Amino acid sequence: MGRFPHFFSLLPIFSLTVIFLSTTIAPPQPAASLPLSTDSRWIVDETGRRVKLSCVNWASHLDAVVAEGLSKQPIDSISKKIVSMGFNCVRLTWPLFLATNDSLANTTVRQSFRNLGLIESIAVIFLSTTTTPPNPAAALPLSTDSRWIVDETGRRVKLSCVSWASHLEAVVAEGLSKQPIDSISKKIVSMGFNCVRLTWPLFLAINDSLASTTVRHSFMNLGLIDSIAGFQANNPSIIDLSLINAYQAVVSNLGKNNVMVILDNHISKPGWCCSKFDGSGFFGDQYFNPDLWIKGLTMMATLFKGTTNVVGMSLRNELRGPKQNVNDWYRYMQKGAEAVHAINPDVLVILSGLTFDKDLSFLIKRPVSLSFTGKLVFEVHWYGFSDGLPWKRGNPNHVCGRAMHQFMRKAGFVLEQGYPLFLSEFGVDLRGTDVIDNRYLNCLLGVAAELDFDWALWTLAGSYYLKEGVSGFDEVYGLFNWNWSEARNSSFLDRISGIQLPFQGPIEQPGQPGAKQHKVIFHPLTGQCLQRKSLLEPLNLGPCTDSEAWIYNTQQKTITIKGTYFCLQADGLNKPVKLGVICSGSTSKWEPISDSNMHLSSKLARHGARVCLDVDLNSNTIVTNTCKCLKIRHKCDPASQWFKIVNSTRSLKVTTPFLRFNSVLDFFRKNMLGSLVVLA
Repeated sequence: MGRFPHFFSLLPIFSLTVIFLSTTIAPPQPAASLPLSTDSRWIVDETGRRVKLSCVNWASHLDAVVAEGLSKQPIDSISKKIVSMGFNCVRLTWPLFLATNDSLANTTVRQSFRNLGLIESIAVIFLSTTTTPPNPAAALPLSTDSRWIVDETGRRVKLSCVSWASHLEAVVAEGLSKQPIDSISKKIVSMGFNCVRLTWPLFLAINDSLASTTVRHSFMNLGLIDSIAGFQANNPSIIDLSLINAYQAVVSNLGKNNVMVILDNHISKPGWCCSKFDGSGFFGDQYFNPDLWIKGLTMMATLFKGTTNVVGMSLRNELRGPKQNVNDWYRYMQKGAEAVHAINPDVLVILSGLTFDKDLSFLIKRPVSLSFTGKLVFEVHWYGFSDGLPWKRGNPNHVCGRAMHQFMRKAGFVLEQGYPLFLSEFGVDLRGTDVIDNRYLNCLLGVAAELDFDWALWTLAGSYYLKEGVSGFDEVYGLFNWNWSEARNSSFLDRISGIQLPFQGPIEQPGQPGAKQHKVIFHPLTGQCLQRKSLLEPLNLGPCTDSEAWIYNTQQKTITIKGTYFCLQADGLNKPVKLGVICSGSTSKWEPISDSNMHLSSKLARHGARVCLDVDLNSNTIVTNTCKCLKIRHKCDPASQWFKIVNSTRSLKVTTPFLRFNSVLDFFRKNMLGSLVVLA
């Protein structure tokens, strides 16, 4: 069941509705030989047999300009119910503007609902409508091709994961006392994730007594009576399974919903992670015997061998503590990797670094030595608290610049070495009130778009059965609310949707020509990209899947729409930027400035005042304003002016009006304006 293509524009969605109807509606009488015509007062098919149209009206002409009901039921279900009611025909309405207004027709369903403030419809329509997903299902198993993770056809698969904790005291996936497992899996898909990083404690794999304990008894032992009642109501088929079988049941259900799984050995003794002195930090600690760890990895690799949707194993989360050292890291991590690969050669082997998985820099001088290739991935963690108070006390441009440099020095370099990098943990307080997290997230999303690495968000859990002695602990980093019924922060989901699909790499399906490299202009504060829907409207922000293909000429410093003569131009303070065809003036020159390298700056024709690209968040229009926060002022917030020019090999998008007008310009350029300098 694929998720609804929320970034499809309204006109293709109208066509899609017609297609579903045409493949579903078959009248009780013998199927008509189409097309239809008239014979006197009768409507007849090609054989001359009468076809009586018994239709029902389906409105698609109201403000949202989408067939009604798709936030309530899957489109195929609605079509089949129309047939079951005896109808052979639908009168599908449409407004004239859908066919005559390019801006409206190119608006995505998501944007249409957002413009109308119909946030609940956006959330539900993901679950209720099914078509082919925009990123076709991967041909598993996965492997690596230089810095990319690819499927069996060689097409890139970007891991856009969310972490689902199953390593705490109860040793069962969180949330199953709040919602049915299949509902949670489907909501994961609806949120745009293709992967779950499913954690497990080492004791689950090496302690038979723990592994054979039932879910019910695990809760009873912890005194979690309310969790038992909720679990019984929502997941009666799991509550009396052993803990290891319950873990398998979660993996299985994710597989049924086409969700890939990374098995993450998160800790040894079940409980919250992590501290330097919890006995689970490094090889030789109280609960971290290297031989038992290898035994546990071997057991899990064996248990899930042949489980297609288990695509990788992360060998250990956040190595840390006073015993950590590089030599033992190589000794045991290489041994663990070989043990997993020997038993299950299909899975990716994912290695974490030192110091709470913030540091892989030791790999610069000494690469990993393994007997196999094509399966090795490195992982890293990055949180706002990793950099601490500077986010709050420092200038955001300076702090972001330093954080990016530190990230590349400690981990990002592995991409240049030709290995995939998996940002296996990042996250923020989703209440939106933490200054450190808010500033960090703006910076991180710019880096994530530019480097286009694979990632896993922390965390799915809206609450925990038991965390550090508190039952029903509310997780403010969690995607779900406390009772796991809906998203905690839907605008955050909108933001990260911008990095869920790949920008770069071999992303086209086999047999399809890949797009030549171009640029998209990404806005971290919104997770959207620069686009223009028609010649008559200003540039604005929209889904990155609908972005124009831009070209940035680093010598001329011009930004043009690929395949056209149109370049981006500043037009004044607090005025919308425009597209022009004379691209030699100062207003057509753009360069990244500030320590964050995310201000795009130009100079106005009059007085040469420097301005920066900005977004009017009320109208979503791209404007230019005085550049923010270039000097050391910690209370300043430059986020609306942060843009990242990102490499992309996605399919190109150039709107029809540009192509039409470009051909006219081309005629004049060749025949009348030979001296005009136009950069494209």
